[in-house]
Amino acid sequence: MSTPSLAGGPAGPDALRPLVDTVLDALREGAAARVGPLPPGGPAAVTAHVRRTLAAAPAPAPAHAAPAGPGTAPPAPAAPAGPGTTPPETGAIPRTGTGAHEALTTLTRLLAYGAADPAHPHCAAHLHTPPLALAAAADLAAAALNPSLDSWDQAPAAAALEESVTRALATEAYPTGPDPDALVTTGGTEANQLALLLARERHGRLGATVQTVCGAGTHHSVHRAAWLLGLPEPVTVPAPDGTLDLTALDAVLAGLRGPLLVTATAGTTDTGRIDPLTEIADLCDAHGADLHVDAAYGGPLLFSETRRHLLAGLDRARTVTLDLHKLGWQPLAAGLLAVPDRALLRPLAHTADYLNADDDTEAGLPDLLGRSLRTSRRPDILKIAVTLRALGRTGLGALVDRVCDLAQHLADLVEKRPGLELHERPTLSTVLFRPAGADDTGVAAIRRTLLTEGRAVLGRARGTDGRLWLKATLLNPHTTPDDLAQILNLVEGSTTR
Repeated sequence: MSTPSLAGGPAGPDALRPLVDTVLDALREGAAARVGPLPPGGPAAVTAHVRRTLAAAPAPAPAHAAPAGPGTAPPAPAAPAGPGTTPPETGAIPRTGTGAHEALTTLTRLLAYGAADPAHPHCAAHLHTPPLALAAAADLAAAALNPSLDSWDQAPAAAALEESVTRALATEAYPTGPDPDALVTTGGTEANQLALLLARERHGRLGATVQTVCGAGTHHSVHRAAWLLGLPEPVTVPAPDGTLDLTALDAVLAGLRGPLLVTATAGTTDTGRIDPLTEIADLCDAHGADLHVDAAYGGPLLFSETRRHLLAGLDRARTVTLDLHKLGWQPLAAGLLAVPDRALLRPLAHTADYLNADDDTEAGLPDLLGRSLRTSRRPDILKIAVTLRALGRTGLGALVDRVCDLAQHLADLVEKRPGLELHERPTLSTVLFRPAGADDTGVAAIRRTLLTEGRAVLGRARGTDGRLWLKATLLNPHTTPDDLAQILNLVEGSTTR
């Protein structure tokens, strides 16, 4: 077997071009075979299909073996593997490779057929965005070049690009901040963890333990981060209407002692609701508490001229979580943690002599280790930078407005159908609805039926009334009103079975 080609270097593009064509053909074939938003049959059928495909991987016979003919005795069973022996061959790791074309065709087609495809208009369960083609193309360039953002000598241009773009994005959240900056993360979960870590380190230097306070609709990652960082369990404030209750927050803050970190949400996962950020910031000022805002969902409203006002007060937070693999149409991952002053990031400073020796830093080589808790780190900023340059603020804002408008239209359709019930008018692009008269068991069964049949991917969420609702999270800007009507038809059709 010849040595496989590399993706980078002068010869890399020529090596990649036929392979990319193979992948694109397989993506098309897999999606065509699937037809719907996900494959039918449920987990058992998908798992069986994957295992059959792997087991069917062609394995050439050894060169020394004679072809079997009529009357040829079957081969003797293999002896059990012992210490130092080669493991038995499996479909996932064949003894002899099948070649790039076959492997890419078979496994890409497998993945495409078995995908829950967020580009299908009936795939609307989660904050699982269909990535823009231009962002996916940029990701290919990042993968081929493979910069690693743990030292400048592994990523010279990527490091400079990340610095420029993250500072520009942070300035969107903090237009009057003294020195805005942002760290690239794997998503909202890591960004929230970093926010709590920075609060812990800030107050821990004084021997104090920070207490997190959050609303009932806060993302689960905040609770998990507190556990992971050895902080007290967050105090949860009621959110009876889906947003943090200000009177209850005032009472909680008045009754707590020591350093406090209030975590507000701009776009809850279940309903898309936005907490009253200005009023929460006022309470934080009154009680001497820090404020973190998880704007992983709602943050890109900053690009919308018509909806930006919904984030009033965001710039008063000490830290802000953003996530462009939601309302930013980026392939995973594309999260950020923004701060109004890069000096707030100093607690993350770290030295490893082989990556950022003091004398190298003093000589002018940028120190990248303090920009993440990770060491090896891919240049996720490239796809973000390409998208921002290609679309501009107005183009990205138009996409945000488009999906939010679709949510309003879906809510209108639900309200016009007597067989359906709407939870509330949407704030962002999430709509909760359910068949009128159905109980929670029936709602859950409808969702699972549509999943198993491969006809629609809808989420589920508890409403403020405690009941279970179907959730449509609209992130596909190519979805049409007819697509939305078809989703409702599928739900009502499953209800009447």
